[in-house]
Amino acid sequence: MKKKHRKKNVLPGFGLSMGITTLYISLFIFIPLSMVFIESSQLSWSEFWQVVTNPRMMHAYKISFATSFAAALFNGLFGFLIAWVLVRYSFPGKRIIDGLIDLPFALPTAVAGIALTTLYAQDGWVGQYFSAIGIKISFTPIGITIALMFIGLPFVVRMVQPVLENMEREVEEAASSLGATRRQIFAKIIFPEVLPALLAGFSLAFARGLGEYGSVVFIAGNMPMKTEIAPLMIMTKLEQFDYAGATAIATVMLLVSFVCLILINLLQKWSRKHDLQGE
Repeated sequence: MKKKHRKKNVLPGFGLSMGITTLYISLFIFIPLSMVFIESSQLSWSEFWQVVTNPRMMHAYKISFATSFAAALFNGLFGFLIAWVLVRYSFPGKRIIDGLIDLPFALPTAVAGIALTTLYAQDGWVGQYFSAIGIKISFTPIGITIALMFIGLPFVVRMVQPVLENMEREVEEAASSLGATRRQIFAKIIFPEVLPALLAGFSLAFARGLGEYGSVVFIAGNMPMKTEIAPLMIMTKLEQFDYAGATAIATVMLLVSFVCLILINLLQKWSRKHDLQGE
């Protein structure tokens, strides 16, 4: 009998790859995250509950979740519109605009926060016009939402854009030839195809907003019971050398991030299943 010679793979084998992967994830993800739970375990359950549910902290949760949700919602709407324009139309400067979408990824968050605060302050280039009609942006939840919109927009655009690029125009043309209106084509063909990616982008933007600190801390003003966010409370605890209290708040935020991560994975699974069914 002839022996079957298995073709050698250029890449490392499963054992070596798995070992490197496990080591890397353990050193940079599992061990650091486990320290959050270990440090917060120094508190008793009653102390832990008191730290994470006191009125000031509850208001910080409210601000963080409300502004993150609002920013992700706006990014979902305008991110879809921007992706649509970049994919479906050709115009001068298109590549420049497409490149600028990724600017929040490269720009230091502190620089973004200072720039937005200066821009939307009462005497800023944009803020002065809103101030004239009695609307204050900087040092309010509105300013926090704008900062989160700035850092979250690329997530939505980059999730939706490939889906729009891969859509077959022939399906839309066939529907149009059968008498479908533009609204019907969008509602029955385009939107169902884009929805999984849009929801995934929304979830990523929301999760990113919950943990954002650098771009928000300047424009928020950090006024207790008004514009404090949850990450700021963690920094406040650290400055007071209350490491157990800081990790207790971090534990709550970490659990919320896990829920968002699970949701994102489910949405991506649904998206892949939806694509396979479409084929």
